[in-house]
Amino acid sequence: MRRTIGTAILSALLAVTTMSLINSAPTSAQSKDAPRKVLRHVVLFKFKEGTTKEQVKAIETAFAGLPSKIDTIRDFEWGTDVSPEGKSKGFTHCFFVTFADEKGRDIYLPHAAHQAFVKLVGPQVDDVCVVDFWTQK
Repeated sequence: MRRTIGTAILSALLAVTTMSLINSAPTSAQSKDAPRKVLRHVVLFKFKEGTTKEQVKAIETAFAGLPSKIDTIRDFEWGTDVSPEGKSKGFTHCFFVTFADEKGRDIYLPHAAHQAFVKLVGPQVDDVCVVDFWTQK
């Protein structure tokens, strides 16, 4: 009788553990919603001395307008340097352009809207740094 009760308890524990594992395993719907790696295109600008605030504002506005013109852009963020470390080397603006994949970036680079932006910003930029990376968690 003891063996039967012990076996029953062990069977119940095994069933509970199995159900717990099944319920915690991601379903195909959860897997689809899991964060995917994305391709970030990071652009840093160092403006030429003499570039006016109005010219910088026009560049900020034009860059921020690209997502509405290029549908492969998944996200766009930007900001200006606020680091207290003093290591920006004159780069004041950082822009993050996010793509789902390299194909999206490869469409963006030669896109007419992007090329028009490059022509706008070119005369005002003393230096530019571009880094592309796949996000890691």
